Amino acid sequence: QLQLVESGGGLVQPGGSLRLSCAASGFTLDYYVIGWFRQAPGKEREGVSCIISTSGRTLYADSVKGRFTISRDNAKNTVYLQMNSLKPEDTAVYFCGATRWVADGLGAYEYDNWGQGTQVTVSS
Repeated sequence: QLQLVESGGGLVQPGGSLRLSCAASGFTLDYYVIGWFRQAPGKEREGVSCIISTSGRTLYADSVKGRFTISRDNAKNTVYLQMNSLKPEDTAVYFCGATRWVADGLGAYEYDNWGQGTQVTVSS
């Protein structure tokens, strides 16, 4: 059974950093697209970044370019999201999703497997 488990969230001050992990089980990352999404209260789930495992290609939302970095460790079957220079507007529940194929990459509708999410709060 395909399963995704996020971890690494927490409370951080503006300007700080966090690294989120998305551990996959029941499948290998080699042939999947893994995306990171976030959802703030009262807002829709928005795409943050994704990595296409077959090519290594990465995509980022404009709001996080230059601050966030997505990476994968195939040996650990885990995808990471390094978040630097965090801002209060980055506060949200962060989810990872998996799918076999994408056209957009940052559209939540393209993903059919999700983790339970991890809370990120950026506040002083």
